[in-house]
Amino acid sequence: MGSPPVAVPPPHRDLTTRARIRDAAVARYAREGFGVGLRTVAEDAGVSAALILHHFRSKDGLRAACDTHVLRLVREGKERLLMTGGAQDLLLQLASMDQYAPLLAYALRSMQAGGAPARQFVEHFVADAEVYIADAVAAGSMRPSRDEKARARYLTVQGLGALLLDMTLHPPDDPTDVVGILHRYRDRMMLPAVELFTYGLMTDDRILDAYLRYVDDAPEGHGTDGSA
Repeated sequence: MGSPPVAVPPPHRDLTTRARIRDAAVARYAREGFGVGLRTVAEDAGVSAALILHHFRSKDGLRAACDTHVLRLVREGKERLLMTGGAQDLLLQLASMDQYAPLLAYALRSMQAGGAPARQFVEHFVADAEVYIADAVAAGSMRPSRDEKARARYLTVQGLGALLLDMTLHPPDDPTDVVGILHRYRDRMMLPAVELFTYGLMTDDRILDAYLRYVDDAPEGHGTDGSA
């Protein structure tokens, strides 16, 4: 007997058979990960596993279609939020819109799985971070950095990585409940994070100065990106 069907609430309802299969797969993968079999997705979509293979050729083909679809919808949602000045709260704002929660759950699953789709999701969030950090620096609410792009990438990877680790240590009952996941994470982590970002950690700049001297003296081919 298969798992209970998962509700599929896509932002743009497309009732073609191919789209119905894809949306069912996105919802199921968001809840349970990419180990779910085609028969379970077929049950959710109300079709046969053979029909999934007809439309997508393989499970990998279905996953690729899901990745493309979710990336497109996240990009469209991000662009709408950026136009309204909401880049700072992109994850929470998207998650608070019920129709987008499964998409962000899927994105988190994809980042857990790794690979090219995970890198694409991270690049979207890095681009957003660059925008709102630049705005904060221009407004005087954030200090400038020696390397703004590197700082945006670090903060994005740090934030997403901490969230994914927190989800591993405190697995949610419903992985698609992105709003609840973010709120519980906020309750555990927000105070120390804000305190650290507000006051800093070091009491002087000796470690930074030592690192900058190391970078200046490093032999050619040993860059700050960790390459040897």
